[in-house]
Amino acid sequence: MTYTGPVFRPPFEANSLLIEVTSGCSHNACTFCTMYRGVPFRMAPIGQIERDMRELRRAYSTVRRIFLTGADPFVLSADKLKAIAQKAVGSFPEVETIAMYASVKNIAGKTDEELRELRSLRINELNIGVESGMDEVLRHLNKGFSLEEARTQLKRLNAAGIDFSANIILGAAGAEKWMENAAASAELLNEVRPYLIFLATLHVDAGSPLYEELRAGAFTENTLGQNIREELELLRRLELDGTAFFGLHTSNVIPVAGTLPEDKEKLLETLEKGMAKIPARILDSRPKKGYEGMAILE
Repeated sequence: MTYTGPVFRPPFEANSLLIEVTSGCSHNACTFCTMYRGVPFRMAPIGQIERDMRELRRAYSTVRRIFLTGADPFVLSADKLKAIAQKAVGSFPEVETIAMYASVKNIAGKTDEELRELRSLRINELNIGVESGMDEVLRHLNKGFSLEEARTQLKRLNAAGIDFSANIILGAAGAEKWMENAAASAELLNEVRPYLIFLATLHVDAGSPLYEELRAGAFTENTLGQNIREELELLRRLELDGTAFFGLHTSNVIPVAGTLPEDKEKLLETLEKGMAKIPARILDSRPKKGYEGMAILE
């Protein structure tokens, strides 16, 4: 097997077969992230992909789900993705889903017909870093797309029958606009209707532009209490049917997960009760390294 640099995947892809098709990130300019700094973007040679598939076929008798690795393999042309998917289906005819990371910009580069063709080849459940429903936040994070572009492209996935999970970052708007960020993100999610919402708390990587803003006092992170309140506000505003709410990222103070709308009240109750157990001095503090996932709530 061949993997270049650190391999990242969503937590819910833990049981998926991981196959490298790209390395690095085609954008690699988000102001909060350094995950792929120092890893040049490239497509894996097709011979490498074929060899890895043969090796994995010998190792696994049944493969239902494949996750193609790299920051955004969906940046590849539709023809290249079709060729990879065809090889995957040929090697693993029982596979049901071929998932991967994607960005809004990646979707825009494909026609509606190409999206439908990719779906027919079992490409589905893309993981997309939407991050926020506020235009100014998307600009500040340097995501490379606008709110209107996100809305348009995600609806194109809906029309093509491609499900997607939407990553949302708590605290992305900073301490002064957490309420506004929750409302705007909920409004976008209600409109584009992802099959899963993946919620994580802002983590500013050392060496990133946002980290330098933080050090200079130009950006103020949410307090722990504001992060929880933002999650509560977001959740209260969601009006979705059958969407999974995945708040189990280790950056989140109170882990919650369920399905909307049936688990909504239970999720809200868990967050409210968990928050009530945290001392005020902790709620009023800013996140620190090592605090994420702390067992103070148990």
